[in-house]
Amino acid sequence: MSQVVLLVHASQISKMKEHYKDSLVHTLPPGSLFSARPAHCAITAYKSGKVLFQGANAEKEAVKWKENAQTAPAAKKTTSVKTHRYSPPANIGTLSVVGSDEVGTGDYFGPMTVVAVYAKKEQLPLLKELGVQDSKNLKDPQIIEIAKLIKDVVPFSLLTCDNPKYNTLQAKGMSQGKIKALLHNQAIKHVLTKIEPEKPDAVLIDQFAEPGVFFNYLKGQELFQADATYLSTKAEGVHLSVAAASILARYAFIRRFEQLSEKAGFTIPKGAGSKVDEAAARLIHEKGIEALHEFTKVHFANTEKAKNLYKKKY
Repeated sequence: MSQVVLLVHASQISKMKEHYKDSLVHTLPPGSLFSARPAHCAITAYKSGKVLFQGANAEKEAVKWKENAQTAPAAKKTTSVKTHRYSPPANIGTLSVVGSDEVGTGDYFGPMTVVAVYAKKEQLPLLKELGVQDSKNLKDPQIIEIAKLIKDVVPFSLLTCDNPKYNTLQAKGMSQGKIKALLHNQAIKHVLTKIEPEKPDAVLIDQFAEPGVFFNYLKGQELFQADATYLSTKAEGVHLSVAAASILARYAFIRRFEQLSEKAGFTIPKGAGSKVDEAAARLIHEKGIEALHEFTKVHFANTEKAKNLYKKKY
């Protein structure tokens, strides 16, 4: 999809809104002033003065306003303290990177979702403008809105390990860490294939294990190939590719939770606290103990707590 970002004054945005008055839409993205949909183009103007043009006619529409526009500023550099040989360099935030992140590993209900995203350096200002940041700082409605905006902007791969598969692998002795590593590796390989023959400057993985442990998990696997590979904790704040991956992973996780709630007949809570124990006990009562295999990660301590609650309450 063709994309152009212009930086214009408020007065120019007012003129643009008037110009596109016949194609304005009512649902606005976070932080925007107006959104319009002329033929084969989506236009969104933001409070910061940036205007995003997307679609087949993006260049055609943007050229109408370029005379009074400025070049959108580049993304700020992000620094990272080196702790091991795979720590990212100080300029990682300005590079074209494939980033990966996962969601759902600490939730008793619901799947594990892993996403890898390729964000080119030219797209970083756009992703920032669209609200991309660590998904932990966003509420579910914001996650959904931003995910819908970026899913057509960046190449990505989504892998979901639903509970039946997860529990089967666990029962065979595979640790959660190894499952995560396998999913990250596969998602990254998918994205690298999608963008061929283009190559990223680097691959950045949200670190959940020491590098030696991570690569040991992948022994015997066909490992993704990259010019540079980095692992960093809190990688969502190191590069926007990982932040975008965390949003898309969370979006898929939310949608899966909605499906599980519909199937259960009541709202399934996230996390692994007492409300989760109560929901699991109710699930046992209404669907039978075997339902836990489909809905939950049965090796969590919540399983025994739920069984005890079920015996007491039902």
